[in-house]
Amino acid sequence: MKPFILLLTMSALSYIMINVGREFEIDKNNLSQYRWDYVVAMTTATFPWLAVVLYFIFVLLPPELWSNVDAWTEMLIIGRFAAPTSAGVLFAMLAAAGLGATWMFGKARILAIFDDLDTVLLMIPLSVLVVGWNPMLGLTLVMMFGLLVVGYKYLHQWNIPSSAMVIIGYSLFIATVCELFYFKTGVHFEVLLPAFVLGCMMKSQHETAQDQKISSLVACIFMVLVGLSLPQLFGGVESVESTSITMTMPSMSLGEIVFHVLAISVISNLGKMFPLFCYRQQATLKERLALSISMWPRGEVGAGVLMISIGYGYGGPIVTISMLSLALNLILTGLFIVAVRYLIIGKEKGDNYEKSRA
Repeated sequence: MKPFILLLTMSALSYIMINVGREFEIDKNNLSQYRWDYVVAMTTATFPWLAVVLYFIFVLLPPELWSNVDAWTEMLIIGRFAAPTSAGVLFAMLAAAGLGATWMFGKARILAIFDDLDTVLLMIPLSVLVVGWNPMLGLTLVMMFGLLVVGYKYLHQWNIPSSAMVIIGYSLFIATVCELFYFKTGVHFEVLLPAFVLGCMMKSQHETAQDQKISSLVACIFMVLVGLSLPQLFGGVESVESTSITMTMPSMSLGEIVFHVLAISVISNLGKMFPLFCYRQQATLKERLALSISMWPRGEVGAGVLMISIGYGYGGPIVTISMLSLALNLILTGLFIVAVRYLIIGKEKGDNYEKSRA
């Protein structure tokens, strides 16, 4: 039953990543304009990730493990859940809030897609840390590089069917091929990159109301499947025969878990605040603050990273805390958008007032 749940989960993640790729837009004739945006996006992915990793190591692990290489490797993988912004949720809610024509929305769209892309790409060297180097891994890296080249060359040029039901078929195919590759070679070929690249190559087409409903349903099913794959919240310690450090950690009380979930949520969101110090020539302080807060929503991509962590044999209370933190951020997304709207709409009212006085 567990392999079947894993296949369904990876298929749902493939569906989500295909749609993330469909949102990816760049002007090939003026790539230089994205250099600083990518640097900023990389910080919004890297700072919360490193902050969470340091918290895991120096707060949740005993001192004797602080210099343990395996412990650092596990934390680097699990902590990556804090990096990606939930692009799909963000775009939909900002547009619904009437912010689609603002500078902040356009910049948030670029940064969110880029930090998702950064997350996908960084999973490649992190995978090397986990499984070590072998010839099949070298082949995997060549295949991944090839996918990136093809995705860039044929960006939104493939005029293939793109209804929600057809994309479900693509997703099942990608997940099945990746799982078969793992069974044959023993090397994980994660669905994140091939699904994202397929979405990038698909020609942009209008999404119907029915497609949107199916996409929302798939996202909900994905989160349920992730929950089914999580370790138990309370209970005994996993077998000491496990090679994973996180799986051998003792269980925590409800109070401890709640405290760590809140702490992780705060520090990961603070790590997303770097855009506040950027774009000073383009935007006001309120706009930059709104842009930073718009990076807070997390969702399916972060949950996908946790699923990959579970696939590597990681678990225990740290994975549970990570998933609950991600869920808390997802629940609070509406409040984040309200704060963003207040900052932007308040600014627009002030501008209109100044114009009326002039």
